Formats: sequence, C-alpha cells, structure tokens
Amino acid sequence: MMDAMATQEQYVSVGHHRIRLTNLEKVLYPATGTTKGDVLDYYARVADVIIPFTRDRPATRKRWVHGVGTAEKPGEMFFQKNLDDSTPDWITRRSIEHKDHANEYPLVNNLATLTWLGQIAALEIHVPQWKFGRDGTRKNPDRFVLDLDPGPGTGLQECAEVARYARSILTDMGLDPLPVTSGSKGIHLYAHLDGSQSSDQVAAVAHELARSLEADHPDLVVSDMKKSLRDGKVLVDWSQNNGNKTTISPYSLRGREHPTVAAPRTWRELASKNLAQLDYEEVLARVKKGKAPELPAEVASIELPEPGSASDRLTKYRSMRDASKTPEPVPDEHAAPGPGHGNSFVIQEHHATRLHWDFRLEHDGVLVSWALPKGVPTEAGKNHLAVQTEDHPIEYGGFAGDIPKGEYGAGHVEIWDSGTFELEKWREGKEVIAILHGEKHGTHRYALIHTGGHFGGSGSKSENNWLIHLMKDQPSDDAPAPAPEREASTRQLPAPMLATLGSESDVRGDPESDDESDWAFEMKWDGVRAIAEVAGGGIRLLSRNGIEQADRYPELSDLLRAVTVDVVLDGEIVAMNAAGRPDFGTLQQRMKLTKKPEIERGMESTPVRFLVFDILEKDGTSLLKTPYDERRKVLLETVRSTGSVQVPPAFDGDLEMALSSSRELGLEGVMAKRRDSRYIVGKRASDWIKLKHHRTQEVVVAGWRPGNGSRSGRVGSLLLGVPDGETIRYVGRVGTGFGESDLDEMLTRFRRIARKTTPLTDVPSADASDANWIRPELVGEVEFAEWTTAGRLRQPRWRGWRADKSVSDLRVEL
Repeated sequence: MMDAMATQEQYVSVGHHRIRLTNLEKVLYPATGTTKGDVLDYYARVADVIIPFTRDRPATRKRWVHGVGTAEKPGEMFFQKNLDDSTPDWITRRSIEHKDHANEYPLVNNLATLTWLGQIAALEIHVPQWKFGRDGTRKNPDRFVLDLDPGPGTGLQECAEVARYARSILTDMGLDPLPVTSGSKGIHLYAHLDGSQSSDQVAAVAHELARSLEADHPDLVVSDMKKSLRDGKVLVDWSQNNGNKTTISPYSLRGREHPTVAAPRTWRELASKNLAQLDYEEVLARVKKGKAPELPAEVASIELPEPGSASDRLTKYRSMRDASKTPEPVPDEHAAPGPGHGNSFVIQEHHATRLHWDFRLEHDGVLVSWALPKGVPTEAGKNHLAVQTEDHPIEYGGFAGDIPKGEYGAGHVEIWDSGTFELEKWREGKEVIAILHGEKHGTHRYALIHTGGHFGGSGSKSENNWLIHLMKDQPSDDAPAPAPEREASTRQLPAPMLATLGSESDVRGDPESDDESDWAFEMKWDGVRAIAEVAGGGIRLLSRNGIEQADRYPELSDLLRAVTVDVVLDGEIVAMNAAGRPDFGTLQQRMKLTKKPEIERGMESTPVRFLVFDILEKDGTSLLKTPYDERRKVLLETVRSTGSVQVPPAFDGDLEMALSSSRELGLEGVMAKRRDSRYIVGKRASDWIKLKHHRTQEVVVAGWRPGNGSRSGRVGSLLLGVPDGETIRYVGRVGTGFGESDLDEMLTRFRRIARKTTPLTDVPSADASDANWIRPELVGEVEFAEWTTAGRLRQPRWRGWRADKSVSDLRVEL
C-alpha cells in the first residue's frame, strides 16, 4: 500500500475509501527514526491479525501528533474517546451513554479505519473486553484479561512466572489463555469467554483469581492496587475486566521511546530466559512468517442436569456412558436410587488425561460431585478450585478400577477416602458445609462455596465453579490431615555408590588372563542418577546431590505399581531420543522444566524412564552389606517392569561382548561390578568400574566469551575449570554442542552471577582478553578426545548442565 512514503502528501484508496495522507516523513519515534509512514505501513501489514482483536469494540485512542519525544523530553499525548468533527463519515461508530453526555467511538473493523488512525498519529488502540451487537446494544464480555504489571525490583521474567501460575488455574477452569507481552513492562493474559456473564461477574471472578494467586505466592504476587505494596512483586490487575475499562489491543503499537508492540506470544517463548518486549519490526517479521498467535476459539461448555428426581438427575450421567463398555455403575433410567445412608461420601483419585480428585457427597438420592484439579486442600484458608460435574449414582461410591481408553473419563480410579458426613449447611447452588468422617484420613470440616455466575468457554461454565477449603475450626480427631499427594517418609536416604573410571585391564587384572568370572556387566545409561524410596504408599526420588525430583517426573509414580512392598532403589532417570536410545541431550529438555504446566507438557513430548539397577532396602531390611549377586536376585524378585519403570537385564556374556553390544546399541559404555561387592554408601569404589566409549568430564563453568557472526551479542564459548586443591584450574573452552535455546538461556543466567575477576588459575591471556567472568557454581559436562600435556581438554563438545552435581562432587576423569 505504501510504496511511496517519501512524499509529504498523497491520496490512497483503501477499501473503496479515499484517504489523504500527510507528513509521511515526520519522525514519530526520534530514538529510532521511525516515521509516520512507517507507522502506516506497520498497521497496513498487521491489519489481518489486529482487527480480530478490535472488531466491534469501541476504540479509545492515544495520539502523539508531534511524536513520542525522548526519555528526557516526552512528547505530548492526547487521550481521545469521542470522535471529533473532522472524522470521515464512512468511519463505523457507536455511541456510549454516560451520566451527563454521550461519546461516539470508532469501531476498528477494517484497514481503512486503521489507516485513518495512523494518519492522525493514533499510535495506541485501547478496547474493552466486550463488543457491540449488530443492533448497537452492548453485549456481555467475550474475553477475560489479566494485566501482570511488574513492581519495582521485578521485571518480565517474574511476570512470566506469574503468568504460568495463572495459566494453571485458568486451564483448570476450562480456559485456554493467550499470553501477550504488553510492549510496555509486563504481560497480558487473554482467554475466550462464551459471553453469558456480565462484566461485573467476570471482574469478580478475576478478582478472586488474583487473590488466590497472591495467597499461593505471597512473596511474588500482589492483587491490591496500592503502589506502596508493590515493591518486589507483580501486580495482578484484574480490574480491566470492568465494563468501563480498556486494555491496549494486541498488535497495537505503544507510544514509548521505542516503537514496541503489544505482541501475542507462545507459552514456549514465555519459558525462555531471554524473553523481551518486541518492537514493530520484529512483529512484522513474525507476521510475515505466519507466527501470529491467535486467541483460542470458544468451545462448547458442559451443562449440568436439571434439578428433579434422582432418576432425572442421572440423565446427563447416563448420556455420557455406555454400560456395555465401562465397568462403572450405570443404573437403568427407571431404576430406584441405589442403597445409601443419606450421608455417605467418597473421594476418588482419578488418573484420567489430567490427574484430579473427585469429591462426592450423597444428597437427594445421588452423589453430588465436584472435580478437584489441585486435590483436597490441606491448609486452612487456602482455596482450591472445585468444578461441579454431573451427579453420579449412589453405587459409584464403591467404584474403583479402570475406565477403558476411548470412554468418558478414561483412566484408573481408586478410592482415596470414603465414609459418612455430618451436614451443617446445604444452600442449593450456593454453599455446602460438612464434617467428613473418613475411614483413611480421619475427620475434617470442609466448605464449598459457589463463585457465582457463568464463567467459561472451553469446557467449563462458572455456574459449575466452586471453591473448596478446609475450615479453620476443625473437629478434634487424632487422624492425620488429608494429603492428596502421596507422601513417603522424610528420613535420610543412602547416597549412591560411585564407580571408578577404568579400562579393560582393570577388570581382567593380569593382561595375560581372560578370567572375568568375578565380574557382572551392565550397560551404562546416559542419564542422571536417582535414589528412589517407595514407602507408606508414597514416593521420594532424590538426585545425587539430595534434591527431591518426584514432582519433576510425575510419570515415575509408576513405581507404586512396580513394587508391592516398601523399598529403596538405585537407578538412572533417562529420556529416549528419536532412535529410542537414552540420550542426555534429550533429558536436558526435561531437566530444566520446573513449573507444573511445563512438566505436564514435557510428559507428553519428552517422557522419562527410571532404569532400576540395584536395591538397597526391602520391607525395612537393609541390603547394603548383601553381595551384588544376591541383591540382584532380590531386585528381580521385587521390582516388576511396568510403564516408565524398567529393570534392565544384566549382560550375559564376557566384557568384550558387552562392550561390543554397547557400541552397537549406541550406548555410553559398560558398568563392571564385582559379584561379591557390597553397596558402599556415598563412596567411589574400585568394585564398580565404568568403561566408556567416549571420554567425558564434568566441569565448572567459570566464564564466557562473546560470539561473532550469527552468535553476535550471545555466548560464543564457555571457559571451563576443574577443582585443584583449594583452587579451580583452567582446562579450556568449549564452543560447540549448544542448541539455540541453550545460548539464549545462558546469557540471562550468567548476568545474574557475574563477577569482575577470574575465579580460575592459569588462564592464557588470549582466552582471558575478552572474557566475562561468573561465580564458579554451575556444573556442566563435556565430551572430549583426550587430555593434552598442558592439562587442557582436546576437542571438547558441550553435553549439558549437571544440576544434579555440585562443584565439590567433581574430579578429573583421567
């Protein structure tokens, strides 16, 4: 449209409208030299992606007629709601009545209107969350928004962290949020609504969500607008759901010193440590490549059955199940309610597509039911979401088993607790308070409170959304507090036994001898070590440096099915590459995920396995002093390979065949273990010898050098060291083996731990000349050809970070 931007005035035809453009060379952004012509060109090229966000919404404009100015001398801004007399007649407009006047607003529904806005230097376009109907009446909001605004001492990374917390809650409420970096300081989250709730109702739920985030993360989140409370925290501004409030439209320019944009992003981008606001040129490039995220469309909601008889109340339940395909009880339409006491309850742990707990109370001949995505609350004052589902038959109170794949709610169901309850209050559709007397978890008092209204659009209506909390004034009972998450003991677990790097001669001893009968051989797995405890129906999974890992790898809950007694196991957590082989680089993709939504996606994209190769304790009896062969026998008798838990076979053959097989399988090497060896806790012993096909070395990353060319402005290479007495000796630099995401994450990480002087000894001046030093606390691993005579790594290649290791664990692998 704008090929001739150089002239001061021209007429263009846009959508059958003739528009006069003037002062196209006028600089609106002095810091970058961005002109009015550039602004017009930008809006012309993003019209297809911005108009879906602005269509039929009254647009408030922020205008900088003389440009945005500079930080030292900002330009004058005009905040304009009403249309003035010079507005072209063809601009579609709608009127909003106020107390003492009415304003006419433009509707940004086409490219011609966008072009006109650019001509009058209306850089920012702000719209509400509701639209006008065809008849000009105001409709209920069709989208929900949260504005995550960083306070002093916080920034975009903290906003991204809060966004992920909010996403988890919104997803549980049936909403699919779209993140938008605001172009200013923070992040906006949008979600589609089905338009059946008023602005006041949406705002009330948004306010409750903000308060919930603040309660769960008090050190990071604040929901109160007072500036005095915002230091070091992110404000979750829920108020922009108010019908009188507006929010900058996605893809709108910002009137800041630089021409940034409110840019829709992907959740993967939000996970990057290099996340930053985007300027208009970056957004244009993304739109050109088709990388323009959209707000997810509305999905039909689940309706609750109409109130009535018990039989009527099960109509919805029956419609969702085929009695010939599911083991669940499906009573006949005309059957009388099943046997009940009038006050029974059951809480079922439901391993469906997403793990949740089903909370069911007997009432009026059915089990009134709620799904608890976060489980049963264990702390007074902390609310958990409870989504009301269809009523269930009384018989369902005794159901446990597997719902077949392809059927509604497919997955494993087990009874977490059941018993009777004392009803204190039942206000239909509003509030329930009951004291539950559980057979497993004792007596506790719960309240369920309806959030009010109709809220949702992706599988859940807010008339279904409740909050459940554990009441502060609990009845006396000696039973333990409920805990949906399975808990193991908290005792100290044995540290893993470590192997010594060796060669074939270390196994055979006498070079002339081929007697290997004293040794057993296992494959060496390319993963991270973990000690697992299965006890009391719960799991602990500790890394080599004692960090709990169970929450990061939920799929390893298969350990509960793999054993029937309490055990302590030693093994390796691995992830398979495309060739089906354990690969440390692939595992790195999972190791860096820490937030629940990320981990849930990681379970699908990069599942892990736990390869068990030793047993240290069985049913309370220590096996540490038991010889390897006997421990191996007990291991095979005790642990059943199932799902993500596997017991790899020991190699039946000699060392040469084991090494050959390992190479053919593309594995890392072989572990040789003396058959009579005991398990030596936390020590490196010659009874276990690792024989590798490729040499690797764990290193301290102590600095980095900037890159050139395609890596300009990024990390070019890492400066490495190994502990040497009281110092850290320089062993070389590595510049290969990195992924693009690795380079982005490193720079942000390194800036946080920068230091002015080198922590290394013996660094050549050529490597130190442009070095950026960091605190020597990060451990990584490289593969290399050999050690040079000067004690340097020859041809090192980066393998990845070793978060399971500390600097004190390192030793030179000669």
